[in-house]
Amino acid sequence: MPVTWLPGEGFFANSYLFGEVLIDAGVYPMAVAPHADRIRTIVVTHTHYDHIAHLKEIAAMTGAEVCVHALDVPGLTEDTPSLAPMFCEHPPMVVPDRVLADGDRVGGLLVIHTPGHTPGGVSLYSEEERALFCGDTVFPGGSFGRYDFPGGDGRALAASIERLSALDVEGLYPGHGDPVKSGGSRHVRAAAIALKGGR
Repeated sequence: MPVTWLPGEGFFANSYLFGEVLIDAGVYPMAVAPHADRIRTIVVTHTHYDHIAHLKEIAAMTGAEVCVHALDVPGLTEDTPSLAPMFCEHPPMVVPDRVLADGDRVGGLLVIHTPGHTPGGVSLYSEEERALFCGDTVFPGGSFGRYDFPGGDGRALAASIERLSALDVEGLYPGHGDPVKSGGSRHVRAAAIALKGGR
């Protein structure tokens, strides 16, 4: 199943379309509009403002159900976990339709709880496509998300990336920057090694 990349502009995070699932909602609604009819579900990898800035508008436009991990639900309505004041904004004040847990499945994607950047961060994995949507947990080139924000935890992040490094990843689709279309596992393993060395 092909992945459609909707690049984030400025500080906004990337969004991705995988089948009927939209992953993250920081991009402008006009970027999502051409695909609105096919979107049935929105999964938020974590609730920092740059990933949820336009969640309310996109959910209204598509009628899609909003899914987020239980531990990140507060970021949809509260300033501190969402970091919204850093952007001179407020969180979207959205109530999720579905609260996710590790091991759930959404639109053919496996939900993997990957705390560290936030308490309820998730990554989404397609075994069939060997595609990993990793939010801000890990990035191409062996880098990884910050863990100095409220709710961040360096040890948890290291454990999360170690867990992801066991997956067979071809396409790596991060929250920021360009996706990697092949050899994604190398990048995840490099991040695991780098994080171990930096702690």
